Amino acid sequence: MSSTPIDVVVVGMGYVGLPLAAEASRSGLTVAGFDVGRSVVDGLNSGRSHIDDITDTEVSRMLADGFTATTDPAVHSRANTIVICVPTPLSPDGGPDLTAVESAARTVAQHVRPQTLVVLESTTYPGTTEELVRPILETSGLTAGVDFGLAFSPERVDPGNPVFGIANTPKVVGGVTPGCGDAAAAFYGKFVDTVVRTRGTREAEMAKLLENTYRHVNIALVNEMAVFCHELDIDLWDVISAASTKPFGFQPFTPGPGVGGHCIPIDPNYLSHRVKGALGYPFRFVELAEEINKRMPDYVVHRAVELLNTQGLALSRSRILLLGVTYKADIADQRETPAEPIASKLLTGGASVIYHDPYVPHWKVSGRDVERVAEWRDTDADLVILLTGHAEYRVPELSATARMLLDTRGTSRTVDDSGRSANVHLL
Repeated sequence: MSSTPIDVVVVGMGYVGLPLAAEASRSGLTVAGFDVGRSVVDGLNSGRSHIDDITDTEVSRMLADGFTATTDPAVHSRANTIVICVPTPLSPDGGPDLTAVESAARTVAQHVRPQTLVVLESTTYPGTTEELVRPILETSGLTAGVDFGLAFSPERVDPGNPVFGIANTPKVVGGVTPGCGDAAAAFYGKFVDTVVRTRGTREAEMAKLLENTYRHVNIALVNEMAVFCHELDIDLWDVISAASTKPFGFQPFTPGPGVGGHCIPIDPNYLSHRVKGALGYPFRFVELAEEINKRMPDYVVHRAVELLNTQGLALSRSRILLLGVTYKADIADQRETPAEPIASKLLTGGASVIYHDPYVPHWKVSGRDVERVAEWRDTDADLVILLTGHAEYRVPELSATARMLLDTRGTSRTVDDSGRSANVHLL
């Protein structure tokens, strides 16, 4: 293998690592991507992307600029900077599963050279960089903050966001020493517009969890309001619209069928797990938000049954079309999508479930294939449930074609009350 130095090796070519590698490459840095998945590596080296935010054209441009993907861990020995972007799913006990982080750190420790900067971007609980990653890296015989740099910089990737990407989203960095922080800030400053320094790694780790916990609890608040506003015959969407006119002290959140993606359903649990483990008492705010958001799929099914009953239909004799099964509009990402538990509960209740999603050609729920319809405008479904507001799903056509529509995303709020059909029901 070549001994030519590489500006940065990005460990993990997923939703976080590949966009980071693309932006670093675009800025003129020499970049290598390390991944344990042979199919991922082979695809990238052939010019194929496997995530929504990076196109095949962008991968081809990266390759033309010198990017290469590899499964060979020796590539770390050539790096000036190593950025770890591996998954941190939840473990069975509700805390972060750090298996991939530990594995990545052990691999880096076998190859790290003096003066290399190592940055962890994987979301985790406060203390991970200092208490877990640092000891593993120091098995190399080198000392963090003396022989090599070590920092944490939380990823802020928002899949499908057309406005904010790596370059124009401020980058938070915290080092184990001020010098490590300086090195990390200098590295990210080469391709990120704004770098924000924290006092240390724990503050940077906590900043990420605060961001997502803030969203988690506010989504839970408005989800619970959706439930009781329906019972009180109050139009919550009108309430949100009115409250949003206040120019200070209010930020609108909207209800939905549940929360999805890697961040919101997962990250606050890291903080709750850390508080309970380190301090011995629960983080009740997070746990309550988790309880509320997790029961929203049940509420969607409850509303579906309620609507079917108004037409004299039992769930077990009904055909239900789910529109959109990804967790977010206009992307293919299905991580933690609430569509899955909703479909599972409908199937368990005996319903005949079909779906349409322009980004998902095949879908399994609880090991069962769910039938995909080719055309969402023409169906004999007794009830259509809009779960994801893909741009393709246009409200006037939905109102005209659906016998009954349960709109869990408020898409029909773009039509005023006089123009919204009586067969359209908001969550």
